[in-house]
Amino acid sequence: MVLKKLLQLFGVGKKNKKDDKKKVHWIAGAAPHSTLNIFANNSQLDPSSSGAGTTLSLQKHDPECSSNISMIKEAHGSENDDYNSFNQFDVVQHYSDHHYAKTSPGKATKDWAKTIQNEWKLLQRDLPESIYVRVYEDRIDLLRAAIIGPAGTPYHDGLFFFDVHFPPGYPQCPPKVHYRSGGLRINPNLYESGKVCHSLLNTWLGSGSEKWGKSNSTMLQVLVSIQGLVLNDKPYFNEPALFSSKEKHSLAYNTTAFLLSCKTMLYSLQNPPKVITEPSFLAKNFETIIVCHFHEREQAILEACGAYASGMIVGSLVKDGRTYVRNKCFARFKKSLDAQTELLKKELAANRFRALELKRHSTDEIVSTS
Repeated sequence: MVLKKLLQLFGVGKKNKKDDKKKVHWIAGAAPHSTLNIFANNSQLDPSSSGAGTTLSLQKHDPECSSNISMIKEAHGSENDDYNSFNQFDVVQHYSDHHYAKTSPGKATKDWAKTIQNEWKLLQRDLPESIYVRVYEDRIDLLRAAIIGPAGTPYHDGLFFFDVHFPPGYPQCPPKVHYRSGGLRINPNLYESGKVCHSLLNTWLGSGSEKWGKSNSTMLQVLVSIQGLVLNDKPYFNEPALFSSKEKHSLAYNTTAFLLSCKTMLYSLQNPPKVITEPSFLAKNFETIIVCHFHEREQAILEACGAYASGMIVGSLVKDGRTYVRNKCFARFKKSLDAQTELLKKELAANRFRALELKRHSTDEIVSTS
């Protein structure tokens, strides 16, 4: 029931978002490649591959798969018709830095591939505007998502990355999800190791619709529930044993969570996912999301840091502007946040130059193709 309400809150399933795209007006957005690989050439792929040679290839004689891929491509447009948008969902090639890149896809079946195709269509149509997804042309068992932290939480304006693997048994078993933590535990459910503790993934206790169901659970539900139920306004209470704890402990936890979210911002800015340097590829990949997101949100992030350092309760900047009772704990938080803010200022300033460089590359590519 909680998950159903959450999906309704995010508008999942209510509207057709076939052409809904996050606008980034100076970023060139090339379309997916003309061939998308679906079925395995070999029944078992090399688990020790570095990524360059491991592929799941489209069987050209399968008309149903070909028509489905054409539909996905048509929704994105052609290589020349849309240079002014950044797709929430897109197909890319390079996955060498993906956490599951060296994991064997296993034996690919037609039903398995068709299930993933359906997942792609659902994600393409119904992703909330604050979640971005990239799937891989040569490894349809892999997916990467970027989730923007919700307003009113200690994670607001943060950008959090998750690597996903669809195992051979999918959807009888849930996907495997790895949080790209940068060595930071920002939430009781998100570990430094990258483990994601969630009942939908069968990595935490749950019952009924809270657990993965092969006939009714989807990757979209997983992403929306991570954003809404894990990255929430009171993450301290994500631990069931802490439901009777005092509110002041939750407020204190939020200060720590915000500090770690700021460190995660720095980590993302300094260690973006690996990309190829061609502008057309940059336009589709997460390095561009990082640059554009933090360029757009720079002022809001720094204003929040200043507000929270002055005594406003973390997460309340947009909601009600409540303030802390000043104590020794707040003094320690302010000192740590001031230091973190200075680091963020420097990195966000450097990000402005990266944004200008992306704009220049985008303009050059538009000129070269006109």
